Amino acid sequence: MAVSIKSIAIIVAALGVKAFIFGILAEIKKPASGEASMSHGVVTCKYPPDPSLFFGFLSIAALIACTLVGICSIFYPYKGKSVPYKGLFHSTRMVVFFQIALSVSMLAGGMLLWATTTELIHLTKTVHRHNVDSTDCPTAKTGLFGGAAFLALDASLFWLVCLMLTSNAREDYFDEVEEEKKEEEAKLEISSGLGERIKHY
Repeated sequence: MAVSIKSIAIIVAALGVKAFIFGILAEIKKPASGEASMSHGVVTCKYPPDPSLFFGFLSIAALIACTLVGICSIFYPYKGKSVPYKGLFHSTRMVVFFQIALSVSMLAGGMLLWATTTELIHLTKTVHRHNVDSTDCPTAKTGLFGGAAFLALDASLFWLVCLMLTSNAREDYFDEVEEEKKEEEAKLEISSGLGERIKHY
């Protein structure tokens, strides 16, 4: 099966939606706090089952896959025809949207990684000896997973825009190449015709 821009767009959209859903699930499933117990001057935090780590890592994986597919799809030689870098990024809009898509993807990934690692630290380091409120055990900041999920969805939408602009850039490039070929053929015909006339005289 030949790879087309349409099929790649479906993959990018699906990965973006998955990153969004997993991020939202991580936000919903994250416990508000743990239960603290004081013993011998040490506070031990006990947390309920927390699937937010699982969903957080899944969201990160989906976002990374979406970003990699988005980047590769721009430079992929569809139908065996490749376009040089200058041909793809000849338009200012393409340059701008590519940078936006990359920046939003990095921001979403950073937020997801921050929230997931923070939650992991809270769940693994449960014993505290100082500066801890004995009535509360913290978790990752509320809203980090959710905000990162929306950014991941936005990033996939920007990659889809980049794919549309890539399709337009490819069409424009091959149209220009075709016009140049026609001009060269016309020049050759004219020069060959003049050569025959000169020989005739």
